[in-house]
Amino acid sequence: NLALTSGTSKMQDASTSKLEAARRWVFGATFINYAMAHWTRKCYTNVKVQLMAAGVSSYVLAAMDSSFMFTYAGGSFITGQLGDRFSPTFVVGIGLLGSSLCLALITIGASSAITEMGQVTAYWFVGTQLLHGFFQATGGPVNTAIMGNWFSKKGRGLVFGLWTCHQYVGDIVAAFAGAWILDSALNWRMAIVVPLVFNGLWGFVNLATVPSRPSEWGLETEEEQEAAAVSGPKDPTQLPPPISIFDAVKIPNVMGYAFAFGFFKLINYAMFFQLPVILAANFDSATANIISSLYSFGMMPGGIVCGWLSDVYGGRRACVCATMMCVLVPQLLLFAFYMDVMPVELLLLLLCFMGILVGGPNNIITSAVAADLADDPSIKGNNRALGTVTGIINGSGSVTAAIGQMMIPLLFDAGKADGVNYRYVWLFLVFCTIVGTALLGPKIYKELVPEKEPLAAADKHSYQAISTKDQVEVEMRQTRMV
Repeated sequence: NLALTSGTSKMQDASTSKLEAARRWVFGATFINYAMAHWTRKCYTNVKVQLMAAGVSSYVLAAMDSSFMFTYAGGSFITGQLGDRFSPTFVVGIGLLGSSLCLALITIGASSAITEMGQVTAYWFVGTQLLHGFFQATGGPVNTAIMGNWFSKKGRGLVFGLWTCHQYVGDIVAAFAGAWILDSALNWRMAIVVPLVFNGLWGFVNLATVPSRPSEWGLETEEEQEAAAVSGPKDPTQLPPPISIFDAVKIPNVMGYAFAFGFFKLINYAMFFQLPVILAANFDSATANIISSLYSFGMMPGGIVCGWLSDVYGGRRACVCATMMCVLVPQLLLFAFYMDVMPVELLLLLLCFMGILVGGPNNIITSAVAADLADDPSIKGNNRALGTVTGIINGSGSVTAAIGQMMIPLLFDAGKADGVNYRYVWLFLVFCTIVGTALLGPKIYKELVPEKEPLAAADKHSYQAISTKDQVEVEMRQTRMV
């Protein structure tokens, strides 16, 4: 018995070691997937001046941006479903390869007579970006689904907080790579071709080496092992049917988070696009851009801080998000009334702190929170729901934020007419913060006042509820007694 128990323990240790190694690979691979998506998304915007010189009008460039955002928002709903119904790794791989194809089409269009063909020019470039937005929409929902399959709920906040740094890494690589190519003797088109090639190659690596779920490598997560100890092992090839969008909408708190994320994303969009313009009233253009980058810098640790705190407080992610938003409100009010007379040192500090407060909820809602919602008991352990849930949150948030963005210029004009400049914009962001936090109210209440489980379900001491690891410990104690 002792030899058998020792052998079982060694097998479990080896399995745990393989699981952790696989998790590290999945974390790194999906991190690169998303970073690549941001690099390819950003690279063409770095050469807009060169595209205009090549014959692409500013109106066509604006239409390219709008078309991309339209299909990106709508595509999130579709790609989430695709990730749950087919192999998530395959869907992500197609998205990466599709992005490379679209960049190739942009390069071909800018290097040929297409730029001189009037309406054909618009159809070529705008149509390419319409397609590009859909391919890019695979990044968020489907990569999150892969991560959710591999990482258990316990400790998920910090893991996903670290993971969400991918977008900033991609943006930084895009900025530095583009600047280096444009300052070198290389043709400006290389600023598109280089990410195109790297992204395409990585797409093939993703298809060949990234497992969608542990069962594909003969592994089980801790939660799967505990479930198997209670109800017996399951056939890993027999997956539950994926849920529909309508079923996902019915999951408690999904739509609350979706609309809350829309208001939080609107705050982020307003800061991202308007902050350099707001600062330009008191600083030169170059200085304004450098100062505004402190906000983006703060967003990177924001997701890590929010995820870590939510783990510390037992997975109460809505409470942590709401707390960060409540701290944001007085800071927005401070900017509304005193930004123009604020000392530069205080301005720099508050912008960085604001990035942390806004970045935390924005990053964690589309990752750890979405993964938690997909584990809701209402779908009875169906692990093919995360892509759909993430797609709903991401898509709804993008649509809400895009509509809200239309209010910014109207509020600025009203403020300018009243001699208060951007004050009404800041007050509008306060309103968005309050509404977004209020939409989390039901989830906050549920986290603070959890429902009592039925007695039978709460019984942790029955033999069937003992995990495999606990069984081994019991057997070892019995062996010592013998």
